[in-house]
Amino acid sequence: MKLPHIKGFDPDALHKYFKNTGWLILARVGSLLIKVVVGFAIANYLGKDQNGLLNYPQAFIAFFIAAAALGLDGFTTRELLKHPEKKNELLGTALRLKIIGGLLAMPLIYIGYLVNQHFFTPTQTPLSYILIIGLSGITQAFYITDSYFQATVQAKYVTFTQIFGNIISALVKLLLILNHAALIWFIWAIFFDTVILAFGYLYFYRKRAGSLFKWKYEKSIAKHLLSNSWPLAFSAILVSLYMKIDQLMVDNYLGSGQLGIYSTVVQLSESWYFIPVAIVTSVFPAIMNAKRDDQERYQKRLQNLYDLMVWMSLSIAIVTTFISPLAYRIIYKEEFWSGAHVLSVHVWAGIFVFLGSASGQYLIAEGYTKISLIRTGVGAAVNIALNIYLIPKFGIMGAAIATLAAYFVATFFILAIPKTHRQGLMMLKSLFLVSLFQKIFKR
Repeated sequence: MKLPHIKGFDPDALHKYFKNTGWLILARVGSLLIKVVVGFAIANYLGKDQNGLLNYPQAFIAFFIAAAALGLDGFTTRELLKHPEKKNELLGTALRLKIIGGLLAMPLIYIGYLVNQHFFTPTQTPLSYILIIGLSGITQAFYITDSYFQATVQAKYVTFTQIFGNIISALVKLLLILNHAALIWFIWAIFFDTVILAFGYLYFYRKRAGSLFKWKYEKSIAKHLLSNSWPLAFSAILVSLYMKIDQLMVDNYLGSGQLGIYSTVVQLSESWYFIPVAIVTSVFPAIMNAKRDDQERYQKRLQNLYDLMVWMSLSIAIVTTFISPLAYRIIYKEEFWSGAHVLSVHVWAGIFVFLGSASGQYLIAEGYTKISLIRTGVGAAVNIALNIYLIPKFGIMGAAIATLAAYFVATFFILAIPKTHRQGLMMLKSLFLVSLFQKIFKR
């Protein structure tokens, strides 16, 4: 397909970027459709109260699972790129460290649950549900093979595994619904999802790279990995806090029924968030090449990326806002309908998620990883503070407003820092469509 010519853009570059990302996006869209459709079915089958009980454990353990991963995935990928000959030692060492992290997470999850029950409004979710899903911290250790596929540019096998896993997961959950299964079986099904993916990653690794029995643990490599990956682990914990705290606080203030409704909002609103990740991952090499060779082209490509993020996210937000009332009435039972107007607010946070993904690549390119960490922390703090104030006053709509404001603050935090101020202004140009009109009317 021939892309239309847009003044200010290099059409060959645009075509190349879309070609590189198209297959990945299409594959993920297929997986997304499967997950969303099954999500509708599960919510309607369980009802809002039990749907809340199903979603709470996933939000609760997110922080502990992020900590259990130890930030090793991304750093192991970097090390494999530098030292491919140490594949067996790097993967074997990282696997053992992640398994240990997963095991250590279990007592921390237990303590966290007790603290919540004693010092905050007790959740209605049983401890057993949380511990079952908490086991995924151990099974997800085997996702380390993903680092190998990323380092060797074989990401298609990761995509195959995820699509296959989503199909199996969907079939299992649909069978549970057809057999009128109790909620506990859906909890086990969520854990089972991680087992399927782990087996899938291991299968493709054995097929494409060799036996896992060649993996080795080396103490020196363990020290090197841990000493360098801890900032990534801390960042992952902050991201989890930033993204999941609203769901925990809805349960804390309003109960599992309102969380069940709010979870449908979050699922629909965040279902698009894979798009900016796929795009910025694809264009990042081109941005880095421009940074090395031509600063003017580097800045131009960044502006074009910000423009693209705004156009896509704005289109999604506008369409979703108008169709959400009808969509909820078609898709969900009446007890979920109050989520429609909340979705029409929450979906606008996607604009700042899209822009944040793009500007995150700039921060990586410039080596400003500390700024990236700080702005995530600021976003988490704003989210918590606003949720404390808004949820008691406005219910789940307050949580949506808090999310929107927190994402805005986190994304545009770089405006407050002199060395990143220019990028903040460039994002504002895209947000207010200034650069769009400049491209259209430029002669």
